[in-house]
Amino acid sequence: MTATLPVAVCPPLSLYIHVPWCVRKCPYCDFNSHAVKGEIPEHAYLNALLEDLDQDLGLVRERPIETVFIGGGTPSLMSGAFYHRLFERLRERLTFSPEAEITLEANPGTLETGRFESFREAGINRLSIGVQSFDPAQLKTLGRIHDRASAHSAIEAARKAGFDNFNVDLMHGLPDQTPSQALDDLQAALSYQPRHLSWYQLTIEPNTEFFSRPPALPDDDRLWEIYQLGGDLLRQAGMDDYEVSAWSLPGAQSRHNLNYWTFGDYLALGAGGHGKVSLADGRILRYWKTRQPDAYLNRIGSRTAGSEAIEPEDRPLEFMMNALRLKSGTDERLYGEHTGLPLSSIAVKLEQLRNENLIVPDRLQATAKGQRYLNSLLEHFL
Repeated sequence: MTATLPVAVCPPLSLYIHVPWCVRKCPYCDFNSHAVKGEIPEHAYLNALLEDLDQDLGLVRERPIETVFIGGGTPSLMSGAFYHRLFERLRERLTFSPEAEITLEANPGTLETGRFESFREAGINRLSIGVQSFDPAQLKTLGRIHDRASAHSAIEAARKAGFDNFNVDLMHGLPDQTPSQALDDLQAALSYQPRHLSWYQLTIEPNTEFFSRPPALPDDDRLWEIYQLGGDLLRQAGMDDYEVSAWSLPGAQSRHNLNYWTFGDYLALGAGGHGKVSLADGRILRYWKTRQPDAYLNRIGSRTAGSEAIEPEDRPLEFMMNALRLKSGTDERLYGEHTGLPLSSIAVKLEQLRNENLIVPDRLQATAKGQRYLNSLLEHFL
């Protein structure tokens, strides 16, 4: 297998920025988030992000930034002025595509009057609003700092500020949740006509409070009923589940996430951020940044804490694990362009899987049967 990745077909480049602070750690959360103590050091963090980027500029390879995602933590804790300064400095160092999608995660309960307007003025053009549920009892169980009223007011404020492109984050399979309660959450979100919904099942992860003290979750039969009824409701609203837990109106898919799922490249900035880049010598590298906020702020020199190469023999599985999450899959040509390997390297496996009706002809896309047996399908690429 050849590992050469020609510059002419270097994958699209995105940018992920991590803001690690939140008001309070939720009991289900296993992300790199830290309850803020005192005032957030915005100025110091801005400088650290820019120093971090300056160390990584060689990874850009003259590509424009196609998408940006600012995640956390709770990025909406940072001021509009912080994002104004950040994007001014980023644009001095990077070229942004004229149609760049720039998304900020925003949580109800952290938003003052005028905050959305200042985010928009800074260049942010898409929001992901972390509602999780509109049910007061569930919000309390989930440890959220907002209530139902502030969830509604956050979405209303976003729309008033001119954000017509926004995602609502919702969870299902919540403790003791009934199908009716899950549908009520979806109906409340759909009343605002979002272009995108992330609707994902609560899972209990290690190193979380829920892992130590598990709540009573719905059984498999109820989970399936919630999933089926919720899917029917979303499809009736004109949405399509283009990915396992992502629903959108036609043409409103998250471009940032699509770049992840088609094995594109993404720079990482911020405490605990993870990136993946294709190098000029044909190597593909995953890397991650110093995790603890204080250590990240005080780091001298590179803030990259570690890296590992994705070896040629591992790239078929890496690519397929992402691409086959998409209901529509991806074009066969992206396999070569994004892995540096010829499609012939997996031709025998593809023929076998197509003969078994697990992958469609002439495209890297799982059939309905392949989606049902996706884990088994992916084992062929180990």
